[in-house]
Amino acid sequence: QVQVAESGGGLVQAGGSLTLSCAASGHIIGLRDMGWRWYRQAPGNQREVVAEITAGGHTNFSDSVKGRFSISRDEAKRTAHLLMSRLKPEDSAVYYCTVHFSFFAEDVGDYRPSARWGQGTQVTVSS
Repeated sequence: QVQVAESGGGLVQAGGSLTLSCAASGHIIGLRDMGWRWYRQAPGNQREVVAEITAGGHTNFSDSVKGRFSISRDEAKRTAHLLMSRLKPEDSAVYYCTVHFSFFAEDVGDYRPSARWGQGTQVTVSS
C-alpha cells in the first residue's frame, strides 16, 4: 500500500513564504504515472485544488495562487513540494497532498488508476 504524509505547515506572517512537502511511501506492484495535487480547506469552505503537477510534469494552479505558489517533485524520492510565497491571510487552511498513480492489478492483468490522500497540514498566515 502507498501512504502519503505532508509536512512543513506552520504559522507565518503575511508576505512570508512557506514550503510544504509531501512524501509517498510503501510498495505497490507496477506503480507508475505519479502525479501530485495540493488541496486546501479553510473552515466553512469547500476543499479546493490549488496546485498540481501531472505525471507528465505539467503544472496547474488555481487563480488564487497563480504567480505566488510553485510546485515541484522528485520522482526518485517520491516527493513533491509546494513553495508558497507572498502569503496572505486568506491562504490559511489545512493543506492536503494527494498522489495519483497507476498500478498493476494482478486480478485483471492490467493497470488501474488510484490515489492516496495525506492527513493534511495546517498553514496559518497572520496579518
